[in-house]
Amino acid sequence: MKLLNLGCGEKTSDRPGVVNVDWSAMLRLRTHPMRRVLVPVFLHGDRLARYRSLPDNILVHNLADGIPFESGSVDAVYHSHTLEHLDRDVAEDFVREVLRVLKPGGIHRIVVPDLELLCRNYVAHLDTCDADPLQLHAHDGYVAAMLEQSVRREAHGTSQQRPLRRRVEHRLLGDARRRGQTHQWMYDRVNLSALLLAAGYGEVHQHSHDSSLISDWNDYGLDLDAEGREYRPGSLYMEAVK
Repeated sequence: MKLLNLGCGEKTSDRPGVVNVDWSAMLRLRTHPMRRVLVPVFLHGDRLARYRSLPDNILVHNLADGIPFESGSVDAVYHSHTLEHLDRDVAEDFVREVLRVLKPGGIHRIVVPDLELLCRNYVAHLDTCDADPLQLHAHDGYVAAMLEQSVRREAHGTSQQRPLRRRVEHRLLGDARRRGQTHQWMYDRVNLSALLLAAGYGEVHQHSHDSSLISDWNDYGLDLDAEGREYRPGSLYMEAVK
């Protein structure tokens, strides 16, 4: 069974038939001819540790250029916390591109932050603050859970850099939006279902982190941490069938 793990980051699977695909700056740096010069300049501490721990089983490819597989050649496609980083028109093209590479009956599994859950938590905390003013200090955290990654300007990790290195990094790589770190849209079970059905999928189902139409899903380990718990709590899990 061939499964594509798109935008995988560091969360890969070594199960036979899985192709992990990503286009992160660290992966591109690892294959750059000047990496011996660039790595000591830009990577220190946690960043350097992450760079050194990057898995080897990743296909370095920019998904903006399409999915590099033939039409009707893939059994399943998975991506987690990727779709929300795409502009809405790009997201529409992306789910159609996934549909193209899937075999008839193939499964498209999508994991995104669950906007409905975030909103419910926010509203519930309003009631908590009304009942207990001592909780007011925590309320911005609920607002941030919905909005912070959409309005962020500073790229993740850059603020800890020394001033000169920070300026050089900004000049070369840009801010959080240019690096693809910001959320361009948010999804719940309703609008994500609508997006998939409009793209031409035949069925759409909601699942949990450990349930799937993909056979032996938990053996892939993509939605589980090392202890077998949910890897990305607060997520929405949807599957669409071609």
